[in-house]
Amino acid sequence: MKPKKRHTKSRSRKRKSAISLKPVQLSACPKCKKPLRPHTACSFCGTYKEKKVLKIRVKKAERKKKMKEEKKEKKQEKKK
Repeated sequence: MKPKKRHTKSRSRKRKSAISLKPVQLSACPKCKKPLRPHTACSFCGTYKEKKVLKIRVKKAERKKKMKEEKKEKKQEKKK
C-alpha cells in the first residue's frame, strides 16, 4: 500500500528525532566510587547495592605486585 499523502519534512524529522540516542546516565559505585551505569554490578569491585555479587579475577601481574606488597608489610611487622 502506498501512502495517501506525503508527510512534511518537519513531521518526518520530529519522528526521527525521538529515535535518536540519549547520553548514558552514570552514577558512582558506593564502594569504589568508579562511574557505572545504574542498576548494574560494578565491574571493578563486583558489588551491587553494597553487596558482593561478582568474583573479580585479578591479572597475574597485579596479583604478583600485591603479593610482594604483602610480604614487605609482614617483614615490617616482624621488625617491630
